[in-house]
Amino acid sequence: MAAVKQLMSTSRLVTLTGVGGVGKTRLALRVAVERHRAFDAVWLVDLTELNDPSLISQTVAAVVGLRDQPACSPTDALGEFFGSQRALLVLDNCEHLIDSCAVLTDALLRAAPTLQILATSRQSLRISGESIVMILPLCVPDPDSPMTEGYEPCEAVDLFAQRAAAVLPGFVIDEHSHDTVIRLCRRLDGLPLAIELAAVRLRAFSLGDIVRQLDDRFRWLTGGSRASLPRQRTLHALVDWSYQLLTPGERTLWERISLFPGHFDLDAVESVCAYGDIEPRDVVDLLDDLVDKSLLLREERDGRVRYRMLETLRQFCHDKLGGPDERRTLSRRHRDWYGRLAERAAADWFGPEQAAWFARLKLEHSNIRAALDFCLREPGEAESGLRMAIALQRPFWLANSFYDEGRQWLDRLLRALADPTAPRAQGLYMNARLAIMQGDTAAALPMLRESLTLAKQINDPHSLAFATGLSGMALLFEGHPEKAAPLLRDALERHTARGDQIGITMASIFLGLTLHELGDNDGADALCEECLARSMDLGESWYCAWALTWLALDLWTRGQTTRAASLARESLRRSRRYDDRPNIALNVELLAWSATLDGDHERGARLLGAAKTIAGTMVVSGLQTKSHIQQHDRCTAMLLHSLGDTAFTKAHERGSRLTLPRAVEDALRERASTSVQEPERERTPSPLTRRESEIAELIAKGMSNKDIAATLVIAQRTAEAHVEHILTKLGFSSRTQIAVWFTTQTTVEQE
Repeated sequence: MAAVKQLMSTSRLVTLTGVGGVGKTRLALRVAVERHRAFDAVWLVDLTELNDPSLISQTVAAVVGLRDQPACSPTDALGEFFGSQRALLVLDNCEHLIDSCAVLTDALLRAAPTLQILATSRQSLRISGESIVMILPLCVPDPDSPMTEGYEPCEAVDLFAQRAAAVLPGFVIDEHSHDTVIRLCRRLDGLPLAIELAAVRLRAFSLGDIVRQLDDRFRWLTGGSRASLPRQRTLHALVDWSYQLLTPGERTLWERISLFPGHFDLDAVESVCAYGDIEPRDVVDLLDDLVDKSLLLREERDGRVRYRMLETLRQFCHDKLGGPDERRTLSRRHRDWYGRLAERAAADWFGPEQAAWFARLKLEHSNIRAALDFCLREPGEAESGLRMAIALQRPFWLANSFYDEGRQWLDRLLRALADPTAPRAQGLYMNARLAIMQGDTAAALPMLRESLTLAKQINDPHSLAFATGLSGMALLFEGHPEKAAPLLRDALERHTARGDQIGITMASIFLGLTLHELGDNDGADALCEECLARSMDLGESWYCAWALTWLALDLWTRGQTTRAASLARESLRRSRRYDDRPNIALNVELLAWSATLDGDHERGARLLGAAKTIAGTMVVSGLQTKSHIQQHDRCTAMLLHSLGDTAFTKAHERGSRLTLPRAVEDALRERASTSVQEPERERTPSPLTRRESEIAELIAKGMSNKDIAATLVIAQRTAEAHVEHILTKLGFSSRTQIAVWFTTQTTVEQE
């Protein structure tokens, strides 16, 4: 850690290299945590689940909140984003995308002079200015080291002792086991992953049994490739030994699970992996066995139980899979499952299950990518891929603001399926919809014209109605409401004739906005009110939030500012459930106008800055009407006049540094505004040592002493002692008091 931090003081790119399982990620995260106060923001991008090099920029953009890129490329947008702040970007697991990572890293460092990058990879990026730190395995003591009272085991032995005690309560290293543990750690070359897997075997074997089994395995592997590094052969031996201890059913399921690129749930395993010699009813017990043997990790994400395989283990199992036919069968079953999932989400989207589907699909991002990739690689599967991408449009591409990625998949699938079919007509207008959300009407209009022509040719009323309405929507945001109105009316009639509730709602919202621009405020209000009633009756929130936004804008320009602000708050509450950045940005800005009108000028400027940051480089202006832009300019001029250039700039920049949750809370006034408006407070020096401050931070995150010990790789009794010291120094009697104290200290420091 000292070496890494020293290099970071002189180099903008530091790459941690080393064999898989050596602890590169853990070290990078520790460094990032300890140095986070030196940066405006620290971002972690885990590339483990990403297999498509062309999506690296989009993946980084999604993590930092740039959900789409307009006219400029995603890389240029990231350069602009990082160029406005002092940020640390941690790129984790680069080795399988090394060339693309090198290109992106070089471009970002050139575009953003204050950006620093900390990368982890099994090989260096090999670009100018890179500093490399080779992460070696944990140190192992000399086998002749004496076991005396007060003996402090070194890294590898300490790690084994902690993990062994976790699976075998009461386990301690004493004078009888000392030499055996050292021999075990030396045989495992001090690799953390290997040590942890070996410790798990104490559930069933003695320490001596484990060492003897490993000895047998190492000798067996000496006939393998001598070109491999010894550490790689050692790790492979350990994993292979774990594999040999499994039952045939466990082996088969473990191998098949390796097809999942990231985490997954029980339903997916039962659907994808249960065939042949594995029955669906066997999956639950087999999964439980694999979790118990630490070959699968059980996690909870958004209230759902998920499973994940360590990448090293996944690669090992993937190599064990059968030939091309077996892999193709698994990939097709995987695609079929996630294709059905997408279709169910699309069918249920306009209703009370909307939020649940949004959360579920968001968890399946890597699986969705893998399914679509299979459709592009496998001959004859392009139409299935296009149907899946179409089903994902509303609950995934639009809801998550994954506009650029959605367009990439649709572009590739449409090129692969040029036949005049209904899926092609739908794919074209949906691709155009994503382009419109980016403000790229120049790309959208040709696709809409082709979709309209094809829909008429094959008599597809569904595509004809949507392509017509989206053509009007594109013209509206191009500044031609008079041309947009007849197209949107036509689309509304077509959707009404077909009873398409989503189509009716969408056409009504944008026709209402168009009427507002044309001065027909009564007509605009009536349409938006109808949309709200329809959405609320059906329990839908996403379109409801957008209808509230446009209605709020209409009311604001008519002078009904109090009701407009109330509607904007309600829209903001709904849109934040979906992390709908464009809508959140629009509502935060409208509430900035409200604060300005109320005389709270500092807050108004702060919210304007927050809205700009939330929008990022997304062309929110592409979703703004003429009246919206005029009001923005009017508000800015008012604030500059009342605050002056310096105070306005300071408040605006302060708002731009707010996190999304804090910006939303400020806009909604859900927390006392004194935290951001009261005078600067002097921070009382902390009485805690550096280590105690680190532990106080973990307590504030809700960690137990056991969790703290595992995170900091210290003994649990040591963690407990630190907590007692903190309580004594601060004069507290509970961990809750420590958490409150740390949060207050951090808030004061940030302000």
